[in-house]
Amino acid sequence: MSTTNTYDPITLEIIQNSFQAAADEMFVAMQKTAMSSIIYEVLDMGTAVLDQYGELASSGAGIPAFVGVLDKTCKVVIDTIGLDDINEGDVFLTNDPYWGAVTHLNDIVVTMPVFQDGELIAWTANIAHNSDVGGMAPGSASGDATEIYQEGLRLPPVKAIAKGETVRAVMDIIRLNSRLPDISSGDLWAAIASVRTGERRLREVAARYGVDAFRAASRDFMDYGERVSRQALKTLPKGTFELSEEIDDGRVLHVAITISDDAFIVDLTNNPEQSTAPTNVSRDGAMIPVQMIFKSLTDSSITANSGTFRPIQLLTTPGTVFDPVEPAPMGFYYDLMLPIYDLIWRCLAKEVPDILGAGHFASVCATFIGGTHPDTGRPYSIIEPQIGGWGASGQRDGNSAMFSGVHGDTFNCPAEINEARNGLFVKRMELNTEPGGEGRFTGGRGIVMEYELRADDGHATLAFTRSKFPPWAVDGGVEGSPNYCEVIKAEDGSSSRYSFASGLPTQPGDVIRIVTGIGGGVGDPKDRDPKLVEQDIRNGLIDADRAAAVYGA
Repeated sequence: MSTTNTYDPITLEIIQNSFQAAADEMFVAMQKTAMSSIIYEVLDMGTAVLDQYGELASSGAGIPAFVGVLDKTCKVVIDTIGLDDINEGDVFLTNDPYWGAVTHLNDIVVTMPVFQDGELIAWTANIAHNSDVGGMAPGSASGDATEIYQEGLRLPPVKAIAKGETVRAVMDIIRLNSRLPDISSGDLWAAIASVRTGERRLREVAARYGVDAFRAASRDFMDYGERVSRQALKTLPKGTFELSEEIDDGRVLHVAITISDDAFIVDLTNNPEQSTAPTNVSRDGAMIPVQMIFKSLTDSSITANSGTFRPIQLLTTPGTVFDPVEPAPMGFYYDLMLPIYDLIWRCLAKEVPDILGAGHFASVCATFIGGTHPDTGRPYSIIEPQIGGWGASGQRDGNSAMFSGVHGDTFNCPAEINEARNGLFVKRMELNTEPGGEGRFTGGRGIVMEYELRADDGHATLAFTRSKFPPWAVDGGVEGSPNYCEVIKAEDGSSSRYSFASGLPTQPGDVIRIVTGIGGGVGDPKDRDPKLVEQDIRNGLIDADRAAAVYGA
């Protein structure tokens, strides 16, 4: 599809760049005003600018998977509320994956319509992880949940602000359903400030260039995104590629990918039935890793928008893990989103080895810790996503200590913030030097992180994938190492190893030791440059005996 217009390309590009600038400013506004370290330090959030129909006008800022949520949510808001009841100054909320929010109940999506001269011209949107939205467990994360009702307060698309006036009942309901009401309220108002910031900036652009030029720029950019994708699609290998893989909990996931000159079709129809455990992902959630891999394969150098993804077709079966129906729980949706991302990657890696390398640690390694802060007497609840090792490519070693695919563009929380805000000590953080990931090019290193707990009434929930099946290797490389967690008890020094645990009671002095995986290697280790082997030994990444055994050094 192409769109003709009478506007010069420089004007259109200025307007297009203003969309990205607005999304970036929204991101900073959220970061500067949020109350949770998961937002202002880890940056577990995303922002975007959408056109009047809810289509992604600019890829925004923040976690790629979160940015991928916002167009899908905005369309549901429009369909649910109806254009007749969408007014200037309104702000809408939703957190329910069955009502457009895509992920899980902790992630509240805030959207705001943008009007100019009485016309709806765009939307601004924000998503962020909220520390507690009720449910059966502190932090709203429980591996014991069997239905979504147990995971927290469900919000269909609802007005929190109506024509500029706060809807007190909605805000009070959210506050009263959180174990951390002040923090939850503060983070929500930060999100509202964020979308209002974007709304002001877009109105300024529309006032300067006119509504018609504003809309033309959006259409033009989407059409350009489609052209780039379709041109790149023609260079990819053609055919149908299939792969099945068992994951840690014993389920076998399957993908079939058909690539033609005109379409990128991902078939997830042949997958397990939805689970009563909270490891399901909505159909829109399953689309996001497909979009991310597609973007990596086509053109990762330009900003993404809805046009970028027009060639994609996703096939799912209702009632399965990638298209669940109510009331299937979704608290740990990322434990399915990341495996399918990794499975698609692995399925195509041998077809496009110059683009896709070996497997990475492929887990959020979500670490939920809570209790009563021993210094303030106030409850705290944190989630720490962990960093790990990425697989090698055919040209270089993998990156160490990076966030997983789907979850990038975030940071680990500084030790100083964790210790001050969250009632624990960070004992150490260092690279993981376990064996694994050797090759002509080696996988990147994961980390070892230790938290010493201080709360008398502490609890921990741990959700680590790729614990049973380490990151995969390519062309004779060595597979990586697994993700896991150890809990070391202060009272007797005993240690227990976990990949998944829910609501573990903890006592002062207990240590939670996180170990994240090493990425897979590429190529025969015997072909590794001896100078690089010597460097690895000097840096303490491998001992001499292991190097001699693997590399012949």
